Amino acid sequence: MKLKFGSTEENVVTREEFPLEKAREVLKDEVIAVLGYGVQGPGQALNLKDNGFNVIVGQRKGSKTWDKAVADGWVPGETLFELEEACEKGTILQFLLSDAGQIALWPTVKKHLTPGKALYFSHGFGVTYKEKTGIIPPSDVDVILVAPKGSGTSLRRMFVEGRGLNSSYAIYQDGTGRAYDRVVALGIGVGSGYLFETDFYREVTSDLTGERGTLMGAIQGIFAAQYEVLRSNGHSPSEAFNETVEELTQSLMPLVAENGMDWMYANCSTTAQRGALDWWKPFRDATKPVFEELYNSVKTGQEAQKSIDSNSKEDYRVKLEAELKELRDSEMWQAGAVVRQLRPENN
Repeated sequence: MKLKFGSTEENVVTREEFPLEKAREVLKDEVIAVLGYGVQGPGQALNLKDNGFNVIVGQRKGSKTWDKAVADGWVPGETLFELEEACEKGTILQFLLSDAGQIALWPTVKKHLTPGKALYFSHGFGVTYKEKTGIIPPSDVDVILVAPKGSGTSLRRMFVEGRGLNSSYAIYQDGTGRAYDRVVALGIGVGSGYLFETDFYREVTSDLTGERGTLMGAIQGIFAAQYEVLRSNGHSPSEAFNETVEELTQSLMPLVAENGMDWMYANCSTTAQRGALDWWKPFRDATKPVFEELYNSVKTGQEAQKSIDSNSKEDYRVKLEAELKELRDSEMWQAGAVVRQLRPENN
């Protein structure tokens, strides 16, 4: 259906117009092979299985994620296979490895993309930057995308709670004439609340910008800046953390999620309202040049190349852990660990 977002009309698919029963009918003869059991794999695979689809998982035997799959109920030799065997058995290959992992496994996946199969992504990276990744699908398969707007953990948690996480969908190539029905059925099957239309390029550029921006990079930078200013002016770690992170995540963001920023403002004190209205534009003006620089780096492929170069190195995970440890060991997040333990639901 067509829905207006502000003044712009967009294509949106809802559960009402494409119910789960219809999705099951569309995919009744398909074997959905979820390749990779890291970030998105567990949530999507388990949701599809619980929704009644024929799902198998492909993962490297002996890895920690293989063991996690077994712990989640996937049975070796029945619903859990080595990656190549899963590629052979699947009619829909959900390519959910990391971007670097997709590059490494692509020759194996491509070998098993026989006519009529579907290649499914949850990120437009591999195909959009095909000159860098080498991922060029054959012309006689469907190439589709469902990108949940959140982590696989959130997707699964909200599904178990009877809720849904909204997703985008895209068709890069309709090799069979059935790409639309397949992608929407899969989007409903993984637990999407609704599906909004995009394309692979727009998905990856918005996603890379969001991850580096307000979703992760910018929010950590803003947290750190405010926390450091409060601490340097004599505020205690607990007070600085509560005013910087805890109140935002536990009180205010749920209000924004419920009815929007204006509603959150309306449910705060008049002093908070006045200050927020006075200061949001200076913060916008200060950070907009950074976002423009970030988007340009994404658009020109610099961010993609950095990601490929970094994530393909043998010592990538060692260096990643060192950088994550820097965050984890910072006073702000050490204070956060104590604050979280003190939440009423934990006592």
